[in-house]
Amino acid sequence: MKIGVLKETAEGERRVAASAETVKKFIGLGATVSVETGAGATAAVSDQAFADAGATIGDRAAVLADADILLGVAGPTPASLNGVKSGAWLVAGLNPFAERARVDDYAALGIEALAMEFMPRITRAQSMDILSSQSNLSGYKSVLDAASEYGKAFPMMMTAAGTVSAARVFVMGVGVAGLQAIATARRLGAQVSATDVRSATKEQIESLGAKAVFVENVAGIEGEGSGGYATEMSDEYKAAQAELVSSHIAKQDIVITTALIPGRPAPRLISDAQIASMKPGSVIVDLAVEAGGNVEGAVAGQVVEVHGVKIVGHRNVPSRLATDASALFSRNLFNFLSAFWDKEANKPVLDEEIGNAIRLTQGGKVVSERLLAG
Repeated sequence: MKIGVLKETAEGERRVAASAETVKKFIGLGATVSVETGAGATAAVSDQAFADAGATIGDRAAVLADADILLGVAGPTPASLNGVKSGAWLVAGLNPFAERARVDDYAALGIEALAMEFMPRITRAQSMDILSSQSNLSGYKSVLDAASEYGKAFPMMMTAAGTVSAARVFVMGVGVAGLQAIATARRLGAQVSATDVRSATKEQIESLGAKAVFVENVAGIEGEGSGGYATEMSDEYKAAQAELVSSHIAKQDIVITTALIPGRPAPRLISDAQIASMKPGSVIVDLAVEAGGNVEGAVAGQVVEVHGVKIVGHRNVPSRLATDASALFSRNLFNFLSAFWDKEANKPVLDEEIGNAIRLTQGGKVVSERLLAG
């Protein structure tokens, strides 16, 4: 059983899909591990560290040769996989909805593409969930990015020269990223509030010491779909939410938006008119900018200024914390493969619940029900 670790080629991708720790663990299971030269350089993992853990280091052709499983962070271009053997697994974040043509090419190559972001939101798969591990870091980094663009301090400071007021931070969307953003902003001393379409999050917001901002007595608050993700709201709820949020946003110094709906464009949460109501010097961080954006006027990969308000739209936020993001991502992959490792066969054997959920291609065809239905 040969496991190959690919060097990332996507623009701006600094993470790596293995660590010295997971290489050792894979070898402990009975696998051999081959790492592409320089794969960990941008995540502070040297080739020597991989070699010391027991991996062989080589170019992409050497890594692909006879590899049974290929590990990646982002999906590699099909053209870069020339020489891969038929039936090999590709285990990575494959962005299946946005990269559907690439999935078809994986099928044509004869590989079995496993999309880690399709991992079911079930208890036994929590340690395998790349979306949660990476979103956690995104939520943390979003607050630091906001702080770096904001021209004032976060905590209240009482000085001989006078008092500095605490920054007001409003988090919209309280999933993993949102909860971490709340916790981080609170640690920095901000006055924090948050909202979400799912009523179950109210208690979570308050447990972190933040103020929950919710529409009351309007149908449509139970906006929880399958797997704990948000769903679309009723028109009545949207109108009431927009009115409440508009009055709240005008008083905020920093707004962080995190709302995503899998397989669909990110919902629009903040309009140009709402931005105009904010004080000059305020900051908005749009963590959904790559999925179309929660904020009108947000630009992927840029920090823009609209009505005197800075809108931060960094791409691939977890990659901005490449070392920790790689360590967590690598553990997700190891936890996944090791959970299904068959010692007698010396390879992982997937069950139906998780296997069918994440498998995109098999036997030269696209087999994912979510993709075929879409």
